Amino acid sequence: MTTIETTSVPPLVRPSGRPWEAPAQWWPGLTRANEAMDPPYGVLAWDALSHNAFDLLDRAAGKPLRIASKSVRVRGVLDAVLALPGWAGILAYTLPEALWLAEDHDDVVVGYPSADRAAIARLVADERLASRVTLMVDDVAQLDLVDAVAAPGARAQVRVCLELDASYRSPVAGHVGVRRSPVHDVGQARRAAEAIVRRPGFRLVGMMAYEAQVAGLTNEGAGRGRVIRALQRASVEELTQRRSAAVSAVRAVADLEFVNGGGTGSIESTSADPSVTEIAAGSGLFGPHLFDHYVHFTPAPAAAFALSVVRRPKPDTVTLMGGGWVASGPPGADRLPLVAWPEGLSMLPREMAGEVQTPLRGRAARTMSVGDRVWLRHTKAGELSEHLASFAVVHRGEVVGQLPTYRGEGKVFL
Repeated sequence: MTTIETTSVPPLVRPSGRPWEAPAQWWPGLTRANEAMDPPYGVLAWDALSHNAFDLLDRAAGKPLRIASKSVRVRGVLDAVLALPGWAGILAYTLPEALWLAEDHDDVVVGYPSADRAAIARLVADERLASRVTLMVDDVAQLDLVDAVAAPGARAQVRVCLELDASYRSPVAGHVGVRRSPVHDVGQARRAAEAIVRRPGFRLVGMMAYEAQVAGLTNEGAGRGRVIRALQRASVEELTQRRSAAVSAVRAVADLEFVNGGGTGSIESTSADPSVTEIAAGSGLFGPHLFDHYVHFTPAPAAAFALSVVRRPKPDTVTLMGGGWVASGPPGADRLPLVAWPEGLSMLPREMAGEVQTPLRGRAARTMSVGDRVWLRHTKAGELSEHLASFAVVHRGEVVGQLPTYRGEGKVFL
């Protein structure tokens, strides 16, 4: 694989306007800036990314933000965002990724437990990396696994973060949220913390509770939206009380450096919880189209990709090369790329986002030609980076640099 060199990009500065709110100028402007490139390619609109980075800070109301790397997967963007006051630390998604990032960053928390023995061996064999990387745990079996790789006394001390289950157990809707940690109530948190503190070779330095049912669940509109908002309000009220009590119980046995909550869709409520010291966020930086449907914030479309028209099977239909970049999560129409420009194009129900080609039908197709470009937005943020070797950085109407993705740097973590 050819390595793509990271080029210098401008610092992120709060923009004075919102040009993306005029799509008839915004998207053709991106086309003009990249007219020398052949699709498929991805673009990071630097003004939009800047807007999103500062908007997340505004919503956090002074509480520090930890950047969630899985929602970016571009080291140049991680560096640019972390250069802003108010952003500090990385929430990585795998231990191998964390070890890679920790070569240049001194505060990397792995957001999920790891059973990667080779990566654990690398971590505990290197005092410098062990001082920079924090593992996520919610079960003593995870401590046993580390000890099986290298016994205490024969390895570096391992920093660990205890994950508290943040899901909501609704008396009407049942389990609301994602199934992560088995540590749910205050007593379980206290006992888990005591078990960690008793174990030689480990140091409990943090707690985390990710409220997915608030942060990652769209809530606009009547009907379903009203129900979701009601569940979210109830969940926030319950979690704020339970998390605060759990943090107090754990702080009684361990000197915590941080308590993390998240993420992009819940910043306001997470920030208002006094037991939380920092907030994880990342998806709001790229502004994928899943985040078009929240009532309390609207990120700018900072990341997008372009595909070429290669066929015209009918007067009102064009066919794109590529497009099957479907997002993870519960399968459904909301996991498909969104056609951003030109307006007036839609996917065909029997083909949708194709594997190698994607047909689009609509009035705009009647005036399009082979070689024209169509702009699309991915449902999720960092997953777009898995389809691209690099992003072209567009600033003030020009391409000012190229930033390689993890994939462009030859890295595939998950």
